Formats: sequence, C-alpha cells, structure tokens
Amino acid sequence: MYTPETLVILTPGFPADEDDSTCIPPQQLFVKALKKQRPELNIIIISFQYPFEARQYLWHGMQVIALGGRSRGKLYRRALWVKVWRKLKDLNRQYQIIGLLSFWMGECAFIGNRFANKYGLKHYCWVLGQDARPGNRFVRLIDPKGEQLIALSDQLAREVEANYGIVPGHIIPPGIDISTFGLPPTERDIDLMGAGSLIPLKQYNLFVNVVKKLTVQFPNIRAVICGRGPEMNKLKQQIISLKLENNIELTGGLSHGEVLAMMQRAKVFLHTSYYEGFGMVLSEALYAGAQVVSLVKPMDVMPDEFHHGNNESELIDLVAEQLNKPDLTHEPVLFNSIESIADRVADLFLPCEIGSALNPRCHFER
Repeated sequence: MYTPETLVILTPGFPADEDDSTCIPPQQLFVKALKKQRPELNIIIISFQYPFEARQYLWHGMQVIALGGRSRGKLYRRALWVKVWRKLKDLNRQYQIIGLLSFWMGECAFIGNRFANKYGLKHYCWVLGQDARPGNRFVRLIDPKGEQLIALSDQLAREVEANYGIVPGHIIPPGIDISTFGLPPTERDIDLMGAGSLIPLKQYNLFVNVVKKLTVQFPNIRAVICGRGPEMNKLKQQIISLKLENNIELTGGLSHGEVLAMMQRAKVFLHTSYYEGFGMVLSEALYAGAQVVSLVKPMDVMPDEFHHGNNESELIDLVAEQLNKPDLTHEPVLFNSIESIADRVADLFLPCEIGSALNPRCHFER
C-alpha cells in the first residue's frame, strides 16, 4: 500500500478557514508556498490552541487537525499534549513521516522533539520571536541541539545564543508572496505608515511622538496606523492630547490585502517595535516601494531602502531625511520570496540528491 511522504507541522494556531487572513500570516503564507513548491509532499498541520473548536478540515488542500486547546490551564494542557501524542502515533502508522516542523520554541516543539526522538524522525523548530527571549522554560525541557533550530533572523540567532548558549544551525527569514500585491497607485498620498497589533511591544506611542515632532517641519504630514489591539484607546487619547487628529488616522483591523494596498500608498514605513524576530511587514513594505525606517535591524545586511535608528531622535531624523528628498524613489525591493524560503525549509527534510525521484526539483538548477 502506497504511503505518501508526509511532513507534520505543529503550531499553536492556524487559520480557521481559507478566508482567515489575520491568523499568523507569515506562517500560513509559508505553508501554502511549501505545498506549491513541493506538490508531491503530503503536509498535515496539527494546531494546538486555535481554532477553538476541535475539528478536522481541509485548508488549500492540506489536512488541518485542530485540537481546540483554547490556551486553557495546566490540567487541560497536559490532556491536550496526550491528544497530540496519540494523533502523531496514528499519523506515523498511516504515513511515511519524513519529519516534524514546529513553529516557535514552545509546547509544539516540546512534543515534536520528544516524538521525533522516540521514533527516529527529523525535527526542526523555527524560532520566531518572543521564544528567543530569556525565561522560556521550554528550552530546558526541549534541550535542543543547534542543528535543530531555525532562527528567523541574524538578530534572533544572537538572542538565542546569548540567552541559552545555543547557536541555531539555520537562519531562514520570512518571505513574501509578490502575487498578493496589486498595481501601485499613481500617487503616494500617505507620508508615514505603521502596521501591526496595537500592543505595548510595538510602541505605537513612540510612533505618535515621532509624528508630533515631525509636524514642526511637516505641519500637514499624513500618518496612518493599521491594526487593532488593547492599546487602541490609549493611542486615541494620545493623539487627541497632542492635537494630531488631522495628522494620524487609526484604521483599526484591516485584511492583509488592504494593508498591502495601503503600504503601496506610503512614502515611508515606520517600525517602532523594540523587539522583533523579523517582522514580515518590513519585507512587505520594501516590496510595496516604501522607504523603511526601523528600530530593529533583523539581518546584518539589509537593502539600501532600509534605514535603522537606535532611538526616537534618530527615527525622526531618518524619516525627515526621506520626506525631504525631492527624488525619493519607490521601486519594489524583493528581499526574500516566499518560494525561496519554502525551498530552503523543504531542503532540510528532503535534501537534493542527483537523480532523486522523490524531489523532481533537484533535476533543475536554482
């Protein structure tokens, strides 16, 4: 009986359906690209916490097993882990599993690593951001080898090494799907844009302060912040108190496509987060043709259109410098395509071998 080669992806959450564009956009984009690049590979996703109801469904032709954990307490979590283990055993009997890929160095990687060790399978954990910071108890429980870790950026790899003494064996940043971008508008009518969850980590209060300082040079500056979150009311009050109602628009939550379209109208994209693995919005803004100004520099080598500042004063100067350029360019800059990123991850599980029948792509140069 034929059993297809199968890659199992373990994740805390996954889109509830094909229209759910706001649930972990970088990861869902990657999974779609992986299936496109390796159509012969059977991909099964096990989602621990979200969707909140336990069910199985197809997502772009791939099987998703949602266990509905709902991020409940310790007893529920232990019971959830038992369910995941049993499901993995069932899948291991049904399919030829070539390996497991875990998103984040948390409970998914903990279960994935234990299962892979027991059954002699490959397991890689993609370290994506907050999981690299100090205090992650799962690192001790997993005790990963560097070769098993994929860091999302150079900066994140250094964070893992500094906090846990482990050097990730692979650095694979996020990629973007250029087909999701429409034609750029004829006019760049947004001077400054930010996008992301309105949470303290993103420091949109700093974004507002930067706009306030810039009104000295640019009294009619138009800024937009796309996103929703618990900081919304605080930001509204800050905007009112600084008399910036005519300068800053809070759009609330938008679809991914709407955010990309707005990026294509922006002259400068300002990223004020004080900590990031590698925000996909940086790559998206670059391809949208915006100049990017950011507090974080994820990779040691970034495009010329990326400008790194260390504090509020430097951010203000960098934005002002761009807005003052009479010949400010807005050419799309492709930092990493999602197809190339999918290939790099797939090659960890299905390395190219000359003449390999399992990997048809190996017959072509890349």
